[in-house]
Amino acid sequence: MTAARTLFTFDDSYARDVPGMSLPWQAVEVATPELLVLNDALAAELGVDAAGLREPAGVALLVGNGLPDGVTTRALVYSGHQWGVYRPRLGDGRALLLGEVVDTRGRRRDLHLKGTGATPFSRGFDGMAAVGPMLREYLMGEAMQAMGVPTTRALAVVATGTRVRRERSLPGAVLCRVAASHLRIGTFEYAAASGDREMLRALADHVIARHHPAAADASQPYLELFRRVVDAQAALVARWMLVGFVHGVMSTDNTTVSGETIDYGPCAFMDAVDPATVFSSLDDTGRYAYGRQPSILRWNLARFGETLAPLLGPDAADALDGVLAGYPAAYERYWATGMAAKLGIAAPDVALGTDLMDLLHAEHVDFTTFFRALAAGTARDLVLDRARFDAWAARREALLPADRAGVAAAMDRVNPLYIPRNDRVDAALAAAEAGDQAPFERLLDAVSRPFEQRPGLDDLVGPAPTGSIPHVTYCGT
Repeated sequence: MTAARTLFTFDDSYARDVPGMSLPWQAVEVATPELLVLNDALAAELGVDAAGLREPAGVALLVGNGLPDGVTTRALVYSGHQWGVYRPRLGDGRALLLGEVVDTRGRRRDLHLKGTGATPFSRGFDGMAAVGPMLREYLMGEAMQAMGVPTTRALAVVATGTRVRRERSLPGAVLCRVAASHLRIGTFEYAAASGDREMLRALADHVIARHHPAAADASQPYLELFRRVVDAQAALVARWMLVGFVHGVMSTDNTTVSGETIDYGPCAFMDAVDPATVFSSLDDTGRYAYGRQPSILRWNLARFGETLAPLLGPDAADALDGVLAGYPAAYERYWATGMAAKLGIAAPDVALGTDLMDLLHAEHVDFTTFFRALAAGTARDLVLDRARFDAWAARREALLPADRAGVAAAMDRVNPLYIPRNDRVDAALAAAEAGDQAPFERLLDAVSRPFEQRPGLDDLVGPAPTGSIPHVTYCGT
């Protein structure tokens, strides 16, 4: 208990500011927790002694047990549109907010536990999590962080020593997730649907103070909040598109108001370029396909705007529509700027980037491989339609700076070599479930330094072999 008390100084500003949006709840007791992986770098950011987290009291804290006096874990409530259908009461069905901490840079961050047992929001499910999916979330968060994509991250994964029943019996685990906050568009949907305008206002004020403080000085703070969330999410989805990331379930309860990626469930990275790429076993209509992510994000933001309307004046609809109308241009700007860096050109060129994606799709070229090959001067070898490639390459050539060696080096600093390739992730997680973490740790090391080519990692480069079984991911794992 003493060790746990000194590890973190917890706060609960969200519960104080918006008391109707969370419920005190306790994690299940874990008799024999075993630390599987600890993020020492993230622990340092949080100002916590990693060695203390490895002690029994620290490991107990990471599963929500042995809490210091005065610390109350809470299940957060929210609504959400899932697959386009409104669900009025979702919430933390297998997770608890451990508390808020202020990190070494003065940023307030949530510590959130996933896999802590059933809550009043579990909707009949067991509230548990398994080792494989929790290690997957840890891996994905670190890969995205290393590639410069705003993301939630995992501090630790702890095995519970119990079994979780899914399609088969799996070893159980709890993940400790760190986020700027766990507040989502779905959080606002719940508050707005409650009809309690003061609770909605308190939520909006909390989010402004925590994530977008400059909005408080605007003539219309809540409209400015909307504008800033629109911009943050436009920047985020552009970054997803630039690394070939497919979230898999872009429901409004998985869309943060902070602009961080959250909930790495049925996500994966695209190999051969195809806008229709989906990985989720549930997405038989392609609603959340790679190429639809920017438009789905706009749809989600429209739902967010609707929740803010009660806080604005009689012209709320027009004002919100005016802000949302700027989303396509913002997204295109972020995407074009990022694509220019990937291509090594001095200034954004939307047509050049769009035409390239069309070419890569037509030629079934691996997305990640292409950009490293382009820097190396071998990209032409990846396509069959050489004339089409040459015409595109001539246009790019005219836009390149004179220092071609410098261009290639700069491209390699933004185009990853190592990403969480789907078949390698599956193999590493299967080994970890069987008790061998070495493949996971090796893959984690690679994707945590994604731009730097290193010896002995060649097998982690490139897509799955031709003829491999299509990759499928699952929700609720």
